[in-house]
Parts: sequence; structure tokens; C-alpha cells
Amino acid sequence: MKRAIIFGATGGIGQAIAKRLAKSGWSLYLHCNSNWNEAENLATSLMDQYPSQDFLPIKLNFLAEDEELLAFVKGLLPVNAVVFAQGITNYDFLGRQSSEIIDRIIKVNLENPIKLTKMLEDQLLKHDHSRIVYLGSVYGGQGSAMEAVYSATKGGISRFAQAYAREVASSRFTVNVVAPGAVNTAMNAMFSAEALDELAEEIPAGHLAKPKEIAYWVDCLLNPESDYLTGQTIYVTGGWLE
Repeated sequence: MKRAIIFGATGGIGQAIAKRLAKSGWSLYLHCNSNWNEAENLATSLMDQYPSQDFLPIKLNFLAEDEELLAFVKGLLPVNAVVFAQGITNYDFLGRQSSEIIDRIIKVNLENPIKLTKMLEDQLLKHDHSRIVYLGSVYGGQGSAMEAVYSATKGGISRFAQAYAREVASSRFTVNVVAPGAVNTAMNAMFSAEALDELAEEIPAGHLAKPKEIAYWVDCLLNPESDYLTGQTIYVTGGWLE
């Protein structure tokens, strides 16, 4: 059985991960926070290409409280891989961010992924070669001005993964982080084309990452042959910043 849940499957990186894992034979839960039509369309497209696998859209508000999270987990068919590709940011000075915005970023990027990990642990431990992959960020290693809270959550998920991996490693249950640099997705739509061109010039590889270049590493980590790699943050940045 190869079934994974991709949280944030309708985002730019999430969709690329879904397409890559489907090609590798995974059945998938395709999570969305609010974009249900996108999740349904992605599921239909993948089912057309891979009719022997299951692709199920599923919805959960990542600001949910514990009871809703637990009900969500109890409603899942068994999974042996979890990919946390959801994430939000707010590009502004800390002094101008409200407590509500700060709480939202922490809950979506760090608090609820940790809680869901705890809730999913029992079923993951029942399978050989279970996997968790979190999408981190280069800013988890090199904090970004104007994204201080976001940087803190991404640094936090790397340290959490490092520690938690040691708790479950003997069960061939690996926990890792793929930390992209600048990726050509809608999250960067706030910046002008000129600003993105200038950013690309700072990156030794010469361009922003394509989402599929991130999805490749998630697929590698889900492979059964990657049992010995755990607790790591893999920076996929084109040589930038890290």
C-alpha cells in the first residue's frame, strides 16, 4: 500500500508534488484549505492518468482547533506518508503585524503540523517505511527581514523534525524537511517582475526554482531506499543564501 496525504496540495509546490508522487505510484489525499474546485480538478486529472490509483480531495482549515483536527485524522484511510506543503507568510515589519496575523502564521506553519504529526503517529508506526516530509524554507536557516515570524516557524519545523526523527527512527519512520529557496509560485506574486529578475541574478544557479525541482526531492525521501536519511533539512536553493 502506498498512500500519502499532501497538505496544501493545491499550491504551486503542492500540485507539483502530487503529480510527481502520482507518477511514482502513490495514491493520494489531496488537501485544500479552501480551494475545493482546484483540489477536485487535480484529483480528476490524476485519476485520468493513473486509473489504478486513488486520488481523493479533502478539506481542512489549518486554523482548526484540536477536536476538528482529530476528527479529520480519524476519517482518513491508512496512510504511510505525509507531506506538509501548506504554508502562509505576511511580508511586513514585525511592528506592523497584528497579534492575529502572528498567531495565524504560527498555527498554520508550525503548531498544527506538529499536532497533526502527533495524531497521525499511531497509524504511521504500523507501516514499514513510513515518511513525513515538511516543506521548510531557506529562511529557516537564514532569517529574512520582513518575514521574521515566517522565518521562526520554518526554523522551528526543522528543529522539530530533527528531534522527532530521533524518537521514531528505529521503526523505519523517517522525518525530514525539504527547504526551498526562491520558487516560481504564486507566493512570490507580490513582487514585481523586475524584483524577481534581480533576485534570480543573486542565485548562483541563475533562476528561481521550478516547483517540480522541489517535488523531485520529496519523491526521493518517500522512496523505501531512503530509510537511513532522517532528521535532516535539505536545502534546495540553487546555491543561494544557505
